[in-house]
Amino acid sequence: MALTAAVALLTVVLAVTRLGHGELPDALGWGLLAVAVVPLAWRLVHPLTVLLLMTVSVGPYHAMDYAHAAAVPASVVAVYSVAVVGPRLRTVAAGAALIATAVSIMLLVSPEGGLAMFQTAGWVLVVLVFGEMMRIQRNYVAAVTERAERAERTREEEAARAVAEERLRIARDLHDLLAHSITLIGVQTSVASHVLIADPDRLDRPALARALDGISATCRDARTELRRTLEVLRAGEPEQGPPPGPAGLPDLVRAAGSAGARVRWSGEPLPTLPPAVGAAVYRIVQESLTNAVRHAGAGVAVALEVAVRDREVVVSVTDGGGDRPPREGDGGFGILGMRERVRSVGGTLLAQPRSDGPGFAVRAVLPLPEPPGDGAGEPPGGPAPGPPGGRDGDGRREPA
Repeated sequence: MALTAAVALLTVVLAVTRLGHGELPDALGWGLLAVAVVPLAWRLVHPLTVLLLMTVSVGPYHAMDYAHAAAVPASVVAVYSVAVVGPRLRTVAAGAALIATAVSIMLLVSPEGGLAMFQTAGWVLVVLVFGEMMRIQRNYVAAVTERAERAERTREEEAARAVAEERLRIARDLHDLLAHSITLIGVQTSVASHVLIADPDRLDRPALARALDGISATCRDARTELRRTLEVLRAGEPEQGPPPGPAGLPDLVRAAGSAGARVRWSGEPLPTLPPAVGAAVYRIVQESLTNAVRHAGAGVAVALEVAVRDREVVVSVTDGGGDRPPREGDGGFGILGMRERVRSVGGTLLAQPRSDGPGFAVRAVLPLPEPPGDGAGEPPGGPAPGPPGGRDGDGRREPA
């Protein structure tokens, strides 16, 4: 509407001042100008109709020798609107029809006027070309914007999918834990039942007490892990192998060394950890070493420490950066997965660039459950392995 009002004002000024040549419009002339100007308000919705009304009004207007410059603004806007809305084939056809109509009308009025109109019809081509260029530019900008929005939506969906997949892996680990705990409870209950029924005259009270203590400890551990899980177990998921734990850390260090990383592993040998906490330790170290090699390149120096302090497992992985510059698309969802994994056991995670130099630092603190009561001693197998070479991690650099 603003453009239509501006064109109307300019048309009145040009008609009153009679810029160029022509007579001051009378009532009929003003009416023809109104027919050409007012429909411009709908130029983007019905461009061909607006162009047609402009043609049937401006043609007689020029033929009656009114102020010719007054009809130019409406003509330019109508022609431009046809081109900028498109499509291209319609623009070409409309431009050719407009030039042919204008020249034909002027030839009927005066042969000299028709020739002059044909000579000045080039402005129609200029306006059409400019409108077509603007249409192409707008379409390009709209396409780029749409692609950017679609990419952002896709990235958000991928991030949500990555979180969902990590939570599903956590659910699978907990499934294994509960299956093991329930099976153990069933076995211990059977033992207690056998002791009570098989020979009640010679009741083995210590064996019965051990069985009952084992059931209590197993139930307590399973209840603790279940309470800390973020997601309700999903039905119908395929069973997986036992969740990974600290026993797999040497394999992770060896794999990182084979990829070119120089990993220095320090810390004390770990005690036996709850399955969920052990799986979290394994996944955090796995993702941190993978990210260090991926983002810093071969030859990166990594400091790994896994230790138990005040009923907490502290995992620290720090790399020294590398010479390889970051590349577009290096971003991933590993930190999201680690954060979900740590949250599932009630811990905290800090993952950020180092403040004391180049590189990246990951630090996770995972709380341990309260120690079991009497009779729930350390299970067979002893403590989880510590770093190669002893407490200080000497010789912990694996061969490539």
